[in-house]
Amino acid sequence: MSLSTPTLVTTRLRLRPFADTDADDLFALQSDAHVLRYWDSPPWTDRARAGKFIARSQEMAQEGDGVRLVIERNSVFLGWCTFNSWNPEFRSASLGYCLGEAAWGQGYATEAAGALLAWAFDTLDLNRVQAEADTRNAASARVLEKLGFELEGTLREDCVVNGDVSDSWVFGLLRREWLARQRGTAGT
Repeated sequence: MSLSTPTLVTTRLRLRPFADTDADDLFALQSDAHVLRYWDSPPWTDRARAGKFIARSQEMAQEGDGVRLVIERNSVFLGWCTFNSWNPEFRSASLGYCLGEAAWGQGYATEAAGALLAWAFDTLDLNRVQAEADTRNAASARVLEKLGFELEGTLREDCVVNGDVSDSWVFGLLRREWLARQRGTAGT
């Protein structure tokens, strides 16, 4: 089952499908060692990775297991977000995002991820969304908490990148919790 890759518009942002013309901006983001210091893979050194990533983004939607969207403001590339590992039988999926340093601390990750979650919960009859963050990445954990995710546990030493071993937090968000937050009611 293929997924229709949406274009989403928020107050300040536009989330849209990747295009081949995004390759330079994507490579600049994914090759930045500071931006990727908490990532689960090393920074890119081969520009061809950008083309492969964009092609895979298009394949994800065709294969029906997720979508990746560019996050832009005023036509400027800020980063990307993803909704992947969609399992229609379990009604579950994973959320992720990566933004350039110039976009940090301005609420863009929360705004973009919130828009993607709203689309996913409305479109795909989800029951659960999971997200992971390196335990050293307090800013990403705050984004997830603002969106209503609950910290569920720690994956000990689950990533080894260039010899650096790290732990990851696992966060979960249930449909009933998302809906309660959208209605502005407390509790789940």
